Amino acid sequence: MQHIEIIVGSQMGSAEYVAEQLQEALQDQGIVTALHEQPMLNDIVHPLWLVVTSTYGAGDYPDNLLSFISELDQQNNLDHIDFAVVGIGDTSYDTYNFAAKNCSQLLINKGATQLLANLEIDVLGDALPEDTALQWLPQLLEKLTQTK
Repeated sequence: MQHIEIIVGSQMGSAEYVAEQLQEALQDQGIVTALHEQPMLNDIVHPLWLVVTSTYGAGDYPDNLLSFISELDQQNNLDHIDFAVVGIGDTSYDTYNFAAKNCSQLLINKGATQLLANLEIDVLGDALPEDTALQWLPQLLEKLTQTK
């Protein structure tokens, strides 16, 4: 049975809501999930990660993700981790989805394997962020069946 650790970076709650919707859809597919709203590296036991994060301020990580990112930065080798990232941002900012981009790059630099290109959701778009994420989810599920 597959386990996915869902790591949430949310300042105002939108990324948290998207993560919850993805969690429900994954569980409907028979995948075991754990949702980490205050992520700490020691609490994340399975090597398959889905990071759902917004960008805050001038391209910063949300406050609840700062300690986790600091912990990741101190790691030497994360080559046992496979991950995907969903970023939620606003294209009217120059720093659109910087938290998601920076998180992906940090994980890659530490040896983790990115399963799919980041899903970048623009909150100014017509679709609700959770609908866009749910439309993307089959791509992740397909990738997971290929990597088993």
